[in-house]
Amino acid sequence: MSHPAPEKDLSVYYDGGCPLCRAEIDHYRRCAGADQLTFVDIGRAVPAPELGPDLDRDAALRRFHVRAADGQLVSGAAAFSRLWRTLPGWRWLGRLVDLRVLGFQPVLPIAERAYRLSLPLRPRLARLARLASRRRR
Repeated sequence: MSHPAPEKDLSVYYDGGCPLCRAEIDHYRRCAGADQLTFVDIGRAVPAPELGPDLDRDAALRRFHVRAADGQLVSGAAAFSRLWRTLPGWRWLGRLVDLRVLGFQPVLPIAERAYRLSLPLRPRLARLARLASRRRR
């Protein structure tokens, strides 16, 4: 079974105004392989960074997106898989999500469903992250 080569020069769009998102991105920034990633804060940047013709700021704030060096834009669980395949310590998880069996990807639809179910929880989790951050100060 062959796996795609790790991504290079991947742009990672994230909401820097969300403490949960920021904590997750800070984790990825510290990982081996993060030097191949460009992190683009779309939440706090003024003016908003150029995201390309196929992505606007509102859409980027609603879902996790990455853009490969070839311009391909990916969101949701597939975007996490692309990110993970770039980072050696996470590559196994990206490969698992992208696993193909007889031409079918059995894990990706499950991961996407889990991702979509988590989206409504994000504001609550962000509030909890803010409270935890305040308590640590």
